Amino acid sequence: MVPGATGSGDSFKPVTDHLAAHYTVVTYDRRGFSRSRLDGPQDDDRRLETDAEDVWRLIEHLSDEPAIVFGSSSGGIVALAVLIHHPSVVRTLVPHEPPAVRQLPDGQTWVDFFFRVYERYRQSGIEPALTMFRTYAFAESDRQVMARARALKNGESLRANAHYWFEHELRQYPAVDLDLDVLRAYADRIVPAVGRESRGYPCYEVTVALGKTLGRDAIELPGGHVGYMAHPAAFARELVQALARTAHGPK
Repeated sequence: MVPGATGSGDSFKPVTDHLAAHYTVVTYDRRGFSRSRLDGPQDDDRRLETDAEDVWRLIEHLSDEPAIVFGSSSGGIVALAVLIHHPSVVRTLVPHEPPAVRQLPDGQTWVDFFFRVYERYRQSGIEPALTMFRTYAFAESDRQVMARARALKNGESLRANAHYWFEHELRQYPAVDLDLDVLRAYADRIVPAVGRESRGYPCYEVTVALGKTLGRDAIELPGGHVGYMAHPAAFARELVQALARTAHGPK
């Protein structure tokens, strides 16, 4: 399971116990976030590719078989990059609301918005920028869940993750040009997923648009962008059922 903006595998804790009844579940902290500390200089121009390589190496280390890769939010973009660059380790890909906004007709408008959020961060700090970001990008139910989760987390680690995300991911990952030709070649492995409460918001619309491009219907899951935090039991149950319906369930 590839985490999104917090970069921390802890974001999946509410749902992993429910999924573990059906799968061997692996979560991790993405490079540069939480306990995954950087060692030496990083090539920022290849950051997405490096994120994908980390997933590839992790799967290779843990299993002799390809995996079901679930990635949410910017983790969904990482998951798509894994399939593009390392298809041999992916049995099934579930991109859950990846903000790859260039899939939308008004994609550049959203790219510009993320740059404005970054400028707010530089001028006013983390909290005003997050408020701006969440107000336009997510449903009210998601904003409430995100606010509660943020209040419960360790302050120092949270700030470090936020700074890293603002500097290295907010502008860069949503602006990615996905290799649609490669994704089309592996479309039968892709199960796009959205939250029911996200309808009308950019990550929902991106996922539906990407699914149409690839000839794949998006499955709807409980909650919104962070439904796996708000409704973990129902989210896990419906995800398992959807994968089984599409012949991508547990072996």
